[in-house]
Amino acid sequence: MAPADGKETGSGGAAVIDVHCYTVGPIQENCYIVRTPGSERAVIFDPGEEAPRLTAALGELGISTVEAILITHCHFDHVGAVAAMHAATGAPVWCPTLETGMLENISSRLFPGIGPFEGYVADHTLAGGEVLELAGMTFDIRFTPGHSPGHLTYSVRGEDALFSGDVLFAGSVGRTDLPGGDWPTLLASIESLIAEFPPQSHVYPGHMGPTTLGQEQATNPFLRELAERA
Repeated sequence: MAPADGKETGSGGAAVIDVHCYTVGPIQENCYIVRTPGSERAVIFDPGEEAPRLTAALGELGISTVEAILITHCHFDHVGAVAAMHAATGAPVWCPTLETGMLENISSRLFPGIGPFEGYVADHTLAGGEVLELAGMTFDIRFTPGHSPGHLTYSVRGEDALFSGDVLFAGSVGRTDLPGGDWPTLLASIESLIAEFPPQSHVYPGHMGPTTLGQEQATNPFLRELAERA
């Protein structure tokens, strides 16, 4: 399995996407900078906090153009630095259709002692089913609610890579006790990913380290209900 900060490799061993993970903020959220190897163009997933650090990382990686800021969902720990990163890069922001209000009013849903953050009006919205061509990569968008009402998962076409936000973690799953959360819906979303993508698919989650769909299907205690259905 590819490391969280390194190159995803295809079946032939050649590097196909370059994934760099930056864990930010007090809730330890994973922001990803993703590009094809050596490219000066990239996309950013879920810049939750620490915009100066993320901006510096772009320079260190030799990235001159951020073609998009892609959001899996709009809980504050995933979008707190969206406005600042847009200001720093000029990149358009793609947001789940059902969560644009959350992005515009981030500070209305904060944990005590965190924030405030600047809201942002999304440049584009996504409902699932779209295809985006960005930075030399093709992203297929999947609607995966349950942790939040509009949650999206982004797959990199042909590369067995999923940027899953807070749907699925290594050994765990997204919480469902926040507004808009629902356990049966989350389980159905995870089941849809397992049905559509191969077990070797790398999962880059919003918290903790990377994993694979097969590893979680085999060992994740929260997925026993799916195993019992099979």
